[in-house]
Amino acid sequence: MDAKTQTAQIRLTSLSAAYWRVTFDNPPINVLGPPFVKEFMEIMAILEANEQVKVVVFDSAVDGFFLNHSDFLANFEDLTSLPQGPTGLEAWPDILVRLTRAPFISIALIRGRATGNGSEIALACDMSFASREKAVLSQWEVGVGLVAGGGPMARLPRVMGRSRALEVLVSAEDITGDLAEAYGYVNRALPDAELDGFVDRLATRIASFDKWAIANTKRLVNAASLPPDVEIAAGWDTCMVSIARPAAQGRIKALLEQGFHKPGDAEDRLGVYLGQLGR
Repeated sequence: MDAKTQTAQIRLTSLSAAYWRVTFDNPPINVLGPPFVKEFMEIMAILEANEQVKVVVFDSAVDGFFLNHSDFLANFEDLTSLPQGPTGLEAWPDILVRLTRAPFISIALIRGRATGNGSEIALACDMSFASREKAVLSQWEVGVGLVAGGGPMARLPRVMGRSRALEVLVSAEDITGDLAEAYGYVNRALPDAELDGFVDRLATRIASFDKWAIANTKRLVNAASLPPDVEIAAGWDTCMVSIARPAAQGRIKALLEQGFHKPGDAEDRLGVYLGQLGR
């Protein structure tokens, strides 16, 4: 049953009292803009307030895109004017930190591109599983002169080591499912035909366990592994500075002229296009 009436860009569905799904649905390419962030803030509040939910799976209804980069055609002030969240962080990093700390298990089911914001969601989730054939992860920001704002500089070194984290961040390359698994970017890459069934079985299994044990196990793992909020905040602040830089504005404009931000080759092969911008 639907746990909440359908929103414009995100669907929240209760498969059982303990097992919920959050589905990103902002066609044609699942970009993240201010309305998306507002809806996500509401959904986080619903999930946090529910004492029965034990596991939440994040997936996508948009073919080819799990969750994409920010909406560069939106009014930037509509994002920066959003109120800080309960953590004291700005809206988007607040959502990610709350997701990581929530007393339920979060699982990213990645089919299609997880670019920028999508990668940040995958890193904030407790587990992530990718389609071997169809998943592409990317922290693309350096390719256009930006710094990522959702905490990947703080999270990636902790999951894959410093050198590999820098490779992902400063190369701005597209990372396929197999390589993402090898680097520890995701838990596993599975054949696309097996991905949904595997994640559903895992989520159903976790949902059958005791929530107190789940929440306290996660709390203790968090204490041993999470970056402090100050590192997340520093990334956001630097991201905001980077957006206004002429070098970044020039590269984003050049990329838009090549078809970025709409369905087509520039979005499908973003890593390739980024590598050609400065040549």
